[in-house]
Amino acid sequence: MWNKLNKSMMFCQAMFGLSFYGVMVILTRFFLEDLGYSEADTMMVVGAFSSIGPLFAIAGGFIADKFLGAYRSLTIAYGTFATGYTLLVLGASTTNVPLALVGIALASYARGLMSPSYPSLYKRTFASEEDFENGYPVNYSVNNVGALLGQYLFPMFVLVIGFHGSFTLSAVMAGFAFAVLVVFNKQLVNVGADIDQNPVSTKNWIAFLGLSAAMVGLVFFMFSNMDIGQNIVYAIGAAAILYFVSLMFKAEKSDALKMGTILIMTVLTTCFFVYYGQMMTSMTMVTINTMRGDLFNLIPIAPEASMAMNPLWCIVAGPVIAMTFSSLEKRGINFSTATKIGFAFVLTAIAFGILTMAVTNIGEDVVIRPEVFLAIHFFQAFAEVIVGSLVVAFILSVAPKHIEGFSVSLFSVAMALSGIVGAVFSTSIALEKGQEITQEIVQTVYGDYFQLLTVLAVVMVAIALVSSLVIRKMLDVARAGEQPEMVEAEG
Repeated sequence: MWNKLNKSMMFCQAMFGLSFYGVMVILTRFFLEDLGYSEADTMMVVGAFSSIGPLFAIAGGFIADKFLGAYRSLTIAYGTFATGYTLLVLGASTTNVPLALVGIALASYARGLMSPSYPSLYKRTFASEEDFENGYPVNYSVNNVGALLGQYLFPMFVLVIGFHGSFTLSAVMAGFAFAVLVVFNKQLVNVGADIDQNPVSTKNWIAFLGLSAAMVGLVFFMFSNMDIGQNIVYAIGAAAILYFVSLMFKAEKSDALKMGTILIMTVLTTCFFVYYGQMMTSMTMVTINTMRGDLFNLIPIAPEASMAMNPLWCIVAGPVIAMTFSSLEKRGINFSTATKIGFAFVLTAIAFGILTMAVTNIGEDVVIRPEVFLAIHFFQAFAEVIVGSLVVAFILSVAPKHIEGFSVSLFSVAMALSGIVGAVFSTSIALEKGQEITQEIVQTVYGDYFQLLTVLAVVMVAIALVSSLVIRKMLDVARAGEQPEMVEAEG
């Protein structure tokens, strides 16, 4: 199952996790302390950084499908990451807000270019569909090895080499990934789609460069004007979904039904990632304001580095989930992807239930131990791996081949919409600069907020299970419609 091509791509994935999440974990303090942003504005920017990149996977999927192919798109993406992080270095060194925003705009666009290209090319490095489905959760864990190290170590790096030094490390790691893709150029192109193996016309290069310049400019504008930017996210997300719906109406009935299941899965994914996005926004603010002490009184951990607990558990969750579902399938027990998302919401409800109990029962010292957040991230990480790895595999299994990249980008659209929605929700608990953190504020402001999220997670369990039944019926009808065509072709 494993070979040098998928191993080399997983190295790139690890470099992405290490560099991207290392930057993300220190952005909150960078904007709060060095750039002087308020809590509300910081949560919006960090939430946008985690979500706008996936939004531009719409453009990334279109570029991969129509202009460049998955390999070229992926290679350019890593080069753009390195460039964006380099601009962040300059912005941090000179405390230049516009330069820093251009840097994160480039990194966000690069993430959008990478998101649909990576799974499409990665899938083609495996000998069979089954190998890919079994290997993708492991790849998800590899990504989280990088995310774990980045989120845990970068807050410590800042203390020694500053923000500019930490951003420099990210630029170097993105450069390593870019170099690996260049080294394996011939082998990856050979397993790629036809568009990867054919030369790109001058017209397509010009179109790509023009589209890219427009996208980066738009991202910079959105970061500079977040009130307008969030509405642009909603508009682009809605436009992408409406375009996908228009393609449904033009497709054959069997394909249209399969595309309908992708839409249902997109809605469920959007709802789930609203919870995932809390990790970068509301939960980070809670840890900065309340988390104190070393983990188990042994492991030093900065409050903002609590996010590192998520990839720690994701590393464990990937193989466990892959082996669990594989073992159940061998025994004839098969759960649909939507049912598995229902299981994910159960885990999410438990995670936010624990957080609600922690903040509502906080003591007068207003301190929550790191072990509490370790437990919270345990349940949320297992939920994340279920949704993050299995939904993409589901989309690839039902999407018509000619819009495969765009279909996968809907997963990223879901992440983008949920990231902005989650960030907007999070601003409801933002405190004014200099406001004292008291037991009453934590119990009422934080407590009411996380209690509401817990209740809504329970509601989503029921919605996911109902969606599972609907999707199963739609796929059964779609397969029944394909059978006559197959018989006619065989005849």
